[in-house]
Amino acid sequence: MSARLVAGAGAHPPRTLVVRLDSAGDVLLAGPAIRAAAAGSSTVTLLCGPLGEAAGRLLPGVDRVLVYDAPWVRLAAPELDPAEVTALVRRIAADHYDRALILASHHQSPLPAALLLKLAGVPWIAADSEHYPGSLLQLRHQRAPYRHEAAAALELTEAAGFRLPAGDSGELRVCRPPDTTALTGDAPYLVVHPGASVPSRTWSAERSARAVAALVGAGHRVVVTGGPDEAALTRRVAGPHALDLGGRTQLPELAGVLGRARLVIVGNTGPAHLAAAVRTPVISLFSPVVSADRWLPYQVPHLLLGQQDSPCAGTRARECPVPGHPCLDSITDEEVLTAVQRLTVSGPPCDSLGRKART
Repeated sequence: MSARLVAGAGAHPPRTLVVRLDSAGDVLLAGPAIRAAAAGSSTVTLLCGPLGEAAGRLLPGVDRVLVYDAPWVRLAAPELDPAEVTALVRRIAADHYDRALILASHHQSPLPAALLLKLAGVPWIAADSEHYPGSLLQLRHQRAPYRHEAAAALELTEAAGFRLPAGDSGELRVCRPPDTTALTGDAPYLVVHPGASVPSRTWSAERSARAVAALVGAGHRVVVTGGPDEAALTRRVAGPHALDLGGRTQLPELAGVLGRARLVIVGNTGPAHLAAAVRTPVISLFSPVVSADRWLPYQVPHLLLGQQDSPCAGTRARECPVPGHPCLDSITDEEVLTAVQRLTVSGPPCDSLGRKART
């Protein structure tokens, strides 16, 4: 079914609303699905949460961004405010969308968002859903088990009748980032990004600092990146060895810094997906608290480091439940340096989940 047929035979391309309400990394992973929707729509609006807004504004295919802090998504989400819900419903209703795609992680329900969209008069809504949706969904799609989040979102969009344009292979993308040479200098460098919104999903500060020292000792130039609230962390990790850019980049500038790097060493967090979107190889420090199959850097050369059989596997823990954080902090300097050599010299092949690229 073509995108035009989705809207009805002979109809104009639809006005499409795409919903992805959680973090920046999740919004970046929605990029291929959004481009497919844009190829068959007259306009695409992204409804996202405040943590995903900056990422949404970087995505090709997005014409407009609406922001709503949904109380059913974030752990620290606000209380439900009937006035804010009413305002959102009225705002969506005023735009007269023909259809909507609700993108959510495998463990999330799309039905709260679907209810609000129905109240706003959206006539046709698609989502992955394990629960009976009644009249809330016109396409109740079943995602394949352990599907990568980016692939699952694109497959839902395809089931809704949209297709990527010719020549688009479905990788992550962002709009052209700014030139950040003034921040980094001209010499080649590696990036270490030590922070994450979920502490269990990256190295401890001490382990990050030791890795930076080992990389510099092996002759690599290292740039340490982090957000405005991570300046103390990046200063500690960079120490006297590396260039500290903590707090000096917003998301577009971070994309520029990552895009010029030889590779990025990062935990399972948004900048890993931003690195993939600017086609930079990634050493993924992947804690098994969530499934690697669903969240590894997508369609970019990468290597996975970390004990995937650690006792924390599958717990979705935010703070490491095992003393010493062994799944990641046990990674040796030798493993890191070997992974750097493999990615920068040999460039290992990998599929979209990196199954051939793991060490």
